[in-house]
Amino acid sequence: MTQTNLKSRLQAEIAFGHTQTQFFARGHAVEELVSIVEAREAKTLRLREARLAKEAQGIAAATEALISRRLKKS
Repeated sequence: MTQTNLKSRLQAEIAFGHTQTQFFARGHAVEELVSIVEAREAKTLRLREARLAKEAQGIAAATEALISRRLKKS
């Protein structure tokens, strides 16, 4: 009887261990995906800010050139 209980308990512990391992593996995979998404969003934000700064610089240069041409004509 004790042998049957030990065998059943061992099987239950092994099954629980597999379930627990899968649970933690799934959590780790989700953490990796979240990390990848956060890195992508940070890079996108950085590139967007750089693009907007470059566009603003271009607009400022064009405005300055236009003003200087108008001042030369006057």
